[in-house]
Amino acid sequence: MSTQHPGLAVLSPANFGMVMATGIVSLAAWFLNRHSIAHALFYLNNLLYAVLCILTVARAVRYPKEFFGDMVSHLRGPGFFTFVAGTSVLGTQYVTMFSNYGAALVFWGVGVVSWVVLTYTIFAAFIVKEDKPTLERGISGAWLLAVVATQSIAVLSTLLASRSGQVYRLELNFIALSMWLWGGMLYIWMMSLIFYRYTFFRLAPGDLAPPYWINMGAMAISTLAGSLLIENAPHAPYLNSLLPFLKGFTIFYWATATWWIPMLLILGVWRHVYKRFPVSYDPLYWGAVFPLGMYTASTLQMSAAMNLVFMELIPKLFFPVAMAAWLITFTGLLHQILRLVRWAYRQ
Repeated sequence: MSTQHPGLAVLSPANFGMVMATGIVSLAAWFLNRHSIAHALFYLNNLLYAVLCILTVARAVRYPKEFFGDMVSHLRGPGFFTFVAGTSVLGTQYVTMFSNYGAALVFWGVGVVSWVVLTYTIFAAFIVKEDKPTLERGISGAWLLAVVATQSIAVLSTLLASRSGQVYRLELNFIALSMWLWGGMLYIWMMSLIFYRYTFFRLAPGDLAPPYWINMGAMAISTLAGSLLIENAPHAPYLNSLLPFLKGFTIFYWATATWWIPMLLILGVWRHVYKRFPVSYDPLYWGAVFPLGMYTASTLQMSAAMNLVFMELIPKLFFPVAMAAWLITFTGLLHQILRLVRWAYRQ
């Protein structure tokens, strides 16, 4: 009997979504002064990140065909962007919670390099490959992980810029602004295709995979990045000159994220209640937890950046929802790990 479990070969590249989700829920707890929760999730997130890095490297070495095959797959390829976003979110935790700029800078460097490599590898492959799926079968909300990855670098860049010396402040703010703008443009491109697919092709319950929540999450993290750019404006003349634009587009992003929430809830009820589609653990469900935590954090940050006091109630209401979603998904993860341990024991 073989003792080699096939799980490593088919390990989802989207698994770093749990680092994204755990990190942003931790940050939301920190912003709401729930520091014990924030610290517990921070230490857990470091463990998750380390374990996933080891598993990913092991998969690339032992199963290179499957690993690189996923990278050029229209459905699985975008999942690799969770590594960029997870790395940047963890770096954001270091700089926000502990003012550890050295560690945050390392995560920023890893995030930027991996963003460049993955962006041009994945999308170049999608363009030049000969056998391509139809739009109906080839695109999903997971594609918006590329937007999340881009905006996560913008967020970390603004935080490093706000705490760095004058020598690098302008450069980091400019990188953040450029990534923020590019992420917005990328969302417009991709969301147009995704919305077209939703409204003009038959949608089965199985097609409505958990990453459709990234439709909202990509706009929520764009809101967070825009809010931080607004706060950095006094220290960068070109940001200050763009302040009305920054404020307008930040509210535009937040409003878009907010519009998606009722629609996603309706689609979720249609999928699981009306169509009775079963619920089982999938790494992609972290892509549904992340937007809830990000909406909490971004709304709180935007209300502070623009002095919108009347919005402070929203994060307080959303945080318990994000925390509950995290706990449910983490329980599913533990259940899956227990099944793997039982399998190994039987061998």
